[in-house]
Amino acid sequence: MIQVRNVSKTYLQGKQEIQALHNISFGMEKGEFVSIMGPSGSGKSTLLNLIGGIDQPSAGEIFIDGSPLHGISDDELTLIRRRKVGFIFQFFNLLPILTAEENVGLPLLLDGVPFSRIKEKACRLLENVGLGLRTDHRPEQLSGGEMQRVAIARALITDPAVLLADEPTGNLDSHISEEILELLKNLNQAGQTIVMVTHDARAASFGKRIIRLKDGGITEDVSVPGCDV
Repeated sequence: MIQVRNVSKTYLQGKQEIQALHNISFGMEKGEFVSIMGPSGSGKSTLLNLIGGIDQPSAGEIFIDGSPLHGISDDELTLIRRRKVGFIFQFFNLLPILTAEENVGLPLLLDGVPFSRIKEKACRLLENVGLGLRTDHRPEQLSGGEMQRVAIARALITDPAVLLADEPTGNLDSHISEEILELLKNLNQAGQTIVMVTHDARAASFGKRIIRLKDGGITEDVSVPGCDV
């Protein structure tokens, strides 16, 4: 499902080169739930951005569902990102002028699909995440936990090969965080492949496997106790 082979990423800061990742390699099978942990500056968000096609590696190869994310044009990368990857962010990134169902359908709208063909699926996904009665509500009418559920439904609208979650509970209280993590766990148990970046050990334990980064390299890659990976 996901192959990361000898990946490095270097940024220029003025005239200085900053190496965010150095020779990273690992693979993921379909249906895995991998948590990526590490201190600030360890490279975990950079790695997630590379897997999601937001950026490209300076060296090495990345494949998602058989499609390369390296050495391709920006247009090709955009299509893969739009059709194979679902994103969940810490701050939800919902458009305030759109209703919940419109926010959920946005990725397909951007792909040229008429909303009349999207509406039923968007409503079904909102019902699946517990918001069947909130389809016509705008973000300002929703709680933080409800907005994150809308964001999860939006991430699922394209039937993505992989769901990428960047600190998905970082802006929520502990009770709501637990509910969101349970939702992600249930999605994974239903077959959804998930990669989650988190600094929270409790959140990471909801995955089946934990990859720890430090100074741009992998220091540990272990199964979560009690999970059959």
